[in-house]
Amino acid sequence: MNGDVTVIGGGLAGLVAATRLAEAGADVTLYERRPDVGGRVRTETVDGFTLDRGFQVLFTSYPAVASELDADALDVRRFAPGATICRPGSRSTLSDPLRDLRGAIPSLLNDEVSFSDKLRTLALRYDLSKRDEDDFFAGPDDSIREYLYKWGFADDYVEHFVEPFYGGITLDRTLSTSKQVFEYTFRAMGRGAIGVPAEGMEAIPEALAARAREAGVTIETGADVESVRTAGQSRIPFRTGTGDGAGATVELADGSTRETDAVVVATTPPEARKLTGVDSIPTEGVPNVTGWYALPAGESFETGRRILLNAAEESPNAVIPMSEVAPEYAPDDRALLAATFLGDDSLDRPADALRDDVRDALEAWYPERDFGGLETVDVHRIRFAQFAQPLGVHADLPDPDDPEGPVVLAGDYTEWSSIQGALESGRKAADAAGGYL
Repeated sequence: MNGDVTVIGGGLAGLVAATRLAEAGADVTLYERRPDVGGRVRTETVDGFTLDRGFQVLFTSYPAVASELDADALDVRRFAPGATICRPGSRSTLSDPLRDLRGAIPSLLNDEVSFSDKLRTLALRYDLSKRDEDDFFAGPDDSIREYLYKWGFADDYVEHFVEPFYGGITLDRTLSTSKQVFEYTFRAMGRGAIGVPAEGMEAIPEALAARAREAGVTIETGADVESVRTAGQSRIPFRTGTGDGAGATVELADGSTRETDAVVVATTPPEARKLTGVDSIPTEGVPNVTGWYALPAGESFETGRRILLNAAEESPNAVIPMSEVAPEYAPDDRALLAATFLGDDSLDRPADALRDDVRDALEAWYPERDFGGLETVDVHRIRFAQFAQPLGVHADLPDPDDPEGPVVLAGDYTEWSSIQGALESGRKAADAAGGYL
């Protein structure tokens, strides 16, 4: 493959697209407006603690993870399967007995969920395990809540377990998200683990960037792209491009330009719509607030490496024992917790109020302990953590080649909102851009 390609955006999708094009022989330059690549997958260090930008996890069984990343090199620290359902004075385990023999008996004795719903969960897992990869985001859709009710699950199962657990995955405790997301991720959890790299989630884009540079990609950070023009046309939102592969011009904010044979737009959805004029790019985002908290020096916190689900209240939605799962996330004598808060209201709540909710929840769940010393390390308020995925949304998402001219889209919004969606979209964008070379 010969030719010149410009990739705009250094998130997961852009890095994969750039790498695959370079490995196929193209001359690739990637522009990223931030100082570092990674997009929404970022990590920072605060007072010796490793904090991901919002609570994020890696599903090790995602097919695109296997094809684009070396999971062993990432040194993934794994959560125990299932979760702990919490309410005042009560904690009970609900795990996957097929993958967690130690949790099988506590799960069997869990009275938050009926025995029939436990059997129904195994039946659902078996049913989804037989599905082909391409079937999940096609065909009729429904909300997660209606889908589970049609399967026969009781209110207790949905309210006590699925609402907080999938509230954390879809950032939507109302369960109005597409059931297609539920089906795909539920199958993924049955096939593999959920975890975080020992060095933080930013290790994922760092690994992709290293592979891209090895393939010959030129990565320029701090480079903001202002517009894209097809050959002989005005800026793409006002173009009448023919898609004949005649080339394009990329204009940067500093006034410089780059002539290129093809362009991959791998920016945020709002920026991608602005650059390409493709109206089907979703721009409605779902927010998330993640608080990071530390216990006083020397105080341990053990959950069996399970997420704590708030079955009684919505704030916090869940508490996650980060340093128990990944000891590298905290100094040796400290315990680091993450807590997730959902909905627009949480974006404006003071940090002290969020911490108090976490402290009150922990003291209710662990009445034998005192959490008065819980301190806030940082709070991440993310207004666009995912694009909204109500039922039916995936049928209307844009295709990579929807822009006119030699311009293609790369981003999870062409697949579904996830690391799998981002990685897979990068592969498909590279295939589409290769058609112009």
